Amino acid sequence: MIGTRRRSYEAGHKPKFLVVLDETEECDRAIVFTARRVARIGATMTMLAVTEVEKNQDWIAIGDIMQQEAEERAAANLDLAAARVRDMVGIEAEQIIRNGQKFEQVLALIEADPDIAFLVLAASCGNDGPGPLVMTMAGRAAGTFPVPVVIVPGGLSDEDIEALA
Repeated sequence: MIGTRRRSYEAGHKPKFLVVLDETEECDRAIVFTARRVARIGATMTMLAVTEVEKNQDWIAIGDIMQQEAEERAAANLDLAAARVRDMVGIEAEQIIRNGQKFEQVLALIEADPDIAFLVLAASCGNDGPGPLVMTMAGRAAGTFPVPVVIVPGGLSDEDIEALA
């Protein structure tokens, strides 16, 4: 998986922290950590929302409507998160929406953007484990992933995150 050389710290470039937005409770912890961290070090925050709508050839029109609705929800979630980041630390976060499998879209974005230096995820505190994306990144992909993965514990308070970030 290691491919595109990172250029985050070369002249004319700036490191980016990539956060994958979803509708889980713990996602907010990744947003807060990343916002605080990028503000502190002068980096950039990129937020990615992935819609996973499959199109059925027999129902193309319905699939198109479902895709449009999913993109509208993703855009609204990104806008809310961006407003929170703006209020919290006064920075503008880059917002990206992609469609497809989440893991594949995260990899494709990292490969396409050599300034992405870190992927930030938050782990669930629930009994079902840390979450599928965290399990994939920390498990089978960890050794060959193209950037470091920061996993924020979902149980951290804003004060805990402020102390760490």
